[in-house]
Amino acid sequence: MKNIFNVFRSRDKPKNRVGGGWSFLFGGTTSGKAVNERTAMQTSAVYACVRILAESVAGLPLHVYERTINGSKATKPSHPLYRLLHDEPNREMTSFVFRETLMSHLLLWGNAYAQIIRDGRGFPVALYPLLPDRMAVDRSNSGELTYTYQSDKGQVKLRRESVLHIPGLGFDGLIGYSPIAMAKNAVGLAIATEDYGAMFFANGANPGGVLEHPGVVKDPDRLRESWQTQFSGTNAHKVAVLEEGLKFHQMSIPPEQAQFLETRKFQINEIARIFRVPPHMVGDLEKSSFSNIEQQSLEFVKYTLDPWVVRWEQSLQQALILPSEKATIFIKFNLDGLLRGDYQSRMQGYSTGIQNGFMSVNDVRSLEDMNLLTAEEGGDLHFVNGNMVKLADVGAAYVE
Repeated sequence: MKNIFNVFRSRDKPKNRVGGGWSFLFGGTTSGKAVNERTAMQTSAVYACVRILAESVAGLPLHVYERTINGSKATKPSHPLYRLLHDEPNREMTSFVFRETLMSHLLLWGNAYAQIIRDGRGFPVALYPLLPDRMAVDRSNSGELTYTYQSDKGQVKLRRESVLHIPGLGFDGLIGYSPIAMAKNAVGLAIATEDYGAMFFANGANPGGVLEHPGVVKDPDRLRESWQTQFSGTNAHKVAVLEEGLKFHQMSIPPEQAQFLETRKFQINEIARIFRVPPHMVGDLEKSSFSNIEQQSLEFVKYTLDPWVVRWEQSLQQALILPSEKATIFIKFNLDGLLRGDYQSRMQGYSTGIQNGFMSVNDVRSLEDMNLLTAEEGGDLHFVNGNMVKLADVGAAYVE
């Protein structure tokens, strides 16, 4: 055991890097545009994907449960964590805003941090978000993870017990990598095409050109600036009067030849692919129809939201539940509401569940957010269709 621990201690401290001596967060892009977490949010596709995922996770019901003796589970509103996670993690934020903030950090920086304020018994009493770009993760001489936060008043050292850390995809299992940094060329191309379109239409949707003079121009810079001032932007369609044999030749590179629109559309899908968001959710309905859009929405819950939810649940469980409670107390999001189909499909499923005995009327009413029936009204009873009998008992009723 000692050798294993020494190997673990000998590992480098957690670093947000791919390899080599330089962090992959540094360096430009092939598009020539500077890409970071904040400039990326100015791209509509990135903003839409981050908003969709952050709001989806923030809007899910989040409860603290207790495992009972018979193996079932029951919500535990009396637990100190219930109010923090379900209602308000601190005096300044609601649970929705807190989870939305941390999820946006996780999507942009690859890590989400929150400071845990505990009482004398060790129970969390407040959670405050911390900016990921101000956090440095290191390892102490004893092998424990330590967190250093650069606040407005200086550096603050935080122990692991005082930090809720939700890491994204990474290579060491401790620090997540920024999806924006990993896909900076794709985001940079989206920014470049958007800037090109803005400049093109700012020039009156006209490409540039060449001024030809029969003689020698003494001051070409002044002539160029004078032309741009009079015949670019909102003045692009004015009539030009040329003197001294001056000629204007327009450069014929229209946007359709440069595949401007196709490039912009592809980059939207490219960014949606990075975040695993269905294109129809960011406004691209080209391959969506009434027959498949519901299935795409269900796949979004299963293949996109569910991995994020599991990541959240396990990080909350590890950081907030006391060791003495982990055998009985757990934290869980409820995805049932998002997985429900249309009304007719739900009713058919409920009918099958009630007739086969694995659902009660109250189970159905609870899923549909309806008031539960009392025990006298039979709300918790389970029924089985009497038409089905064992093969060996067929005809037993007719035997004298």
